Amino acid sequence: MSISRTKPSELRSRVLIVEDDERTRAGLAAAVTHADGFELVGSFERALPAMAWLETNQADILLTDLGLPDASGIDVIRFCALHWPACDILVITMFGDEKNVLTSIEAGAIGYLLKDGETLDLERALLDLRSGGSPMSPLIARKVLARAAQREVVTEALPNVALAEANLTKREVETLNLIARGYTYEEAGALLAISLSTVQTYIRSIYGKLAVNSRGEAVFEAHKLGLLNLDPIAKKRD
Repeated sequence: MSISRTKPSELRSRVLIVEDDERTRAGLAAAVTHADGFELVGSFERALPAMAWLETNQADILLTDLGLPDASGIDVIRFCALHWPACDILVITMFGDEKNVLTSIEAGAIGYLLKDGETLDLERALLDLRSGGSPMSPLIARKVLARAAQREVVTEALPNVALAEANLTKREVETLNLIARGYTYEEAGALLAISLSTVQTYIRSIYGKLAVNSRGEAVFEAHKLGLLNLDPIAKKRD
């Protein structure tokens, strides 16, 4: 367990790591330390000490594994999302099954990367998070999209009813569709011809109406309600 004693700069994003493998934890810490604009404020090998730290300390980004010695990383995700809803949560794990993926997203994670033996570009993932993106390994993205497609088939006739029940405006749904498809807040604003602050206002409103605390939860709930088949704007292409 390691905790930074340096007062974080307002210009830097504070990063907390929860990872039980010493070598992996050291690699993540080194990547954060060398990334421009980010500061490591804590590094834990167990879930319970990390949650205790989060009771009184704030991080802008949480990097967590799921398989921890004393509790599930999903418990850490839920705890962090409850206490610090503005924190961006990224899962970095070996578990790529659908249950863990969907449960993590529902708990509050907005990104999910696999330890698949390939070089992990953590700096790029961190920058993606702070610009409003949701970094995911290709295999995970495919699972999420497949599940979303299944839900859309089941709820094909329900979107207008769901829209009324959720009390979302058409503009809020358009914004949520773009965010769900991987656009940053800035890109969504440009496509909708609205300012970044207006996008952020829509997102806060969506969180309140759907009773969620993160982008991942908002997208997950919107899929369950069948709201994400309303937007005619094409999917983002790499």
